[in-house]
Amino acid sequence: MSNITVAQCLQLAPELDRISDSARLDIEIILCHILQKNRTWLFTWPDKTLSEVQQQTFTNFFQRRKNGEPIAHIIGQREFWSLPLAVNNSTLIPRPDTELLVETALELFAQDKPDQMRHCLDLGTGTGAIVLALASEKPHWKLLGVDKSADAVALAEQNRAQLNFNHVTVLQSDWFAQITAQQFDVIVSNPPYIDPQDPHLDQGDVRFEPRSALIADNHGLADIESIIRKSWHYLQSDGWLLLEHGYDQGAAVRELLRARGFIAVETRRDLGANERVSLGKKLQESA
Repeated sequence: MSNITVAQCLQLAPELDRISDSARLDIEIILCHILQKNRTWLFTWPDKTLSEVQQQTFTNFFQRRKNGEPIAHIIGQREFWSLPLAVNNSTLIPRPDTELLVETALELFAQDKPDQMRHCLDLGTGTGAIVLALASEKPHWKLLGVDKSADAVALAEQNRAQLNFNHVTVLQSDWFAQITAQQFDVIVSNPPYIDPQDPHLDQGDVRFEPRSALIADNHGLADIESIIRKSWHYLQSDGWLLLEHGYDQGAAVRELLRARGFIAVETRRDLGANERVSLGKKLQESA
């Protein structure tokens, strides 16, 4: 078989239209990974041929994508908050909407002095995306990421070490189970929030992600409700709790936060104008 060119690879994009809304971009990402070049290089050198090994790898990756496997799993990486993160099928793939959680947390402490130290907890850290994004912006914070899954903890620790963020600790814990009397200025979480009966679980990338990181009982609210209830004991006075949730869960999450005693409760909308992150502050004088 003769070696194929970059342009010929890109011409295969229509074959991915059935399973991808970004077929050409998918192929560009695969090529950039295989060739170790950026997208500008692809456009500049479309007639460059792939070596035999590169062509074999491309054929394999292309077929996996045709089968619906997420690009992030195929190349083993996903960028989040401009950080290159290793990913695998033990955790959720970081998504752009989750950057809203990071943006909101940073905004809450925007008036801090540059060297102000804060304590932050990320519950269900997965790849470590949220806690590492915050760490990249706040070198004086002390940050803890926890996950129930040993495989997820290993992955988050791999990403932490690769980024050399020594002010981050990764710990295996079923939510707060392994956390002692420590209290935090801010607790963030992107917990499971999909109803087990949701038909979208059999579509797209989520088919390749662990169900334990996706679904929760009580129409997707069980873990959120548990975190809201227990987080009170782990927050400093005036500390904040931030939760990512489903597009249609904003009202329910706000009600849960207020019922537990949180004040300044509000919900922020994601890039698609969907309610995505709800937050509340622990009232200082409350018991």
